[in-house]
Amino acid sequence: MKSDPSADALGEIDVRWLRLFEQVLATRSVTRSAELLGQSQPTVSIWLGKLRERLGDPLFVRTPDGMLPTPRAQALAVPVRDALRALGRIAAPQAPFDPATSTRPWRICMTDASHATVLPRLLAHLRARAPRAPVTAIRIDDDTGAALQSGAADIAVGHIPWLDTGFYQQALFTQDWVCLAAPSNPRIGATLTLRGYREAAHVVTHAGTGAADLEAALARARIERRVMLSLPGFLGLAAIVSTSDLVATLPRQIGEILARNAGLRVLACPFPVPQFTVKQHWHERFHLDPANRWLREQVAALLMGSPTGSTRVRSPRAAP
Repeated sequence: MKSDPSADALGEIDVRWLRLFEQVLATRSVTRSAELLGQSQPTVSIWLGKLRERLGDPLFVRTPDGMLPTPRAQALAVPVRDALRALGRIAAPQAPFDPATSTRPWRICMTDASHATVLPRLLAHLRARAPRAPVTAIRIDDDTGAALQSGAADIAVGHIPWLDTGFYQQALFTQDWVCLAAPSNPRIGATLTLRGYREAAHVVTHAGTGAADLEAALARARIERRVMLSLPGFLGLAAIVSTSDLVATLPRQIGEILARNAGLRVLACPFPVPQFTVKQHWHERFHLDPANRWLREQVAALLMGSPTGSTRVRSPRAAP
């Protein structure tokens, strides 16, 4: 493949030569230009000579009125100015994120349970600090990784063990498991025994990224629940448990909120279910983005007390 001649030519032009060109054009003096650039006159004379040679034109001619530009130099005045301004913008420090004035929308992936447990507090926290920035909650699913990579989502908060190479993660809090039952449930005593759990009628939900962990624990304990109702999410779960003899098994945080709102009993799970860690995840493309970093700091401060270090996820093949 042939190289672009203009790109090759660009690589042979020193930015310092262009700054000198702009100064001589403005001051009509090589001596004054050297002073403004903080260089010696012999140095800038060498720069000007190299630029003349590279462009094949004298560029400036000495006259009683100073160094006057040639037609070629006059034609280059605007392109050189624009190039220097563009390079200045490239080299300038990244602008800080101002939450008080930003209207940038936040797009956060989370589970249905987090809509009740995390989102109310997080929304109040963000609105107090970034009042003009709207928030959109996005479901966690198989497309979450692609959404984080493309920027269609900013962060994902939840238990998402399948996010792999290219993502950062930060632990926020751990969750264990509880059971919910109505106070009037005739089948459940003061505590829920393993026998009582086996004999109880159950309502199950297919929402939440920890559901697979629960199913694995049930299999290890050789428990086959008598499932009388299956729900796609947590909506209606509390009302159903409060008016029936069904028992629900779910993460503690959502369980305690539903129990408090519906007057349900919170019972210890009678068999071991491993805790899982709720984390926030983001793609490495946006690791240094000021807005994304500010959002992550707010989530960490709210859900874990104070921000701590993050971990970059690597695939087994990429691990050192």
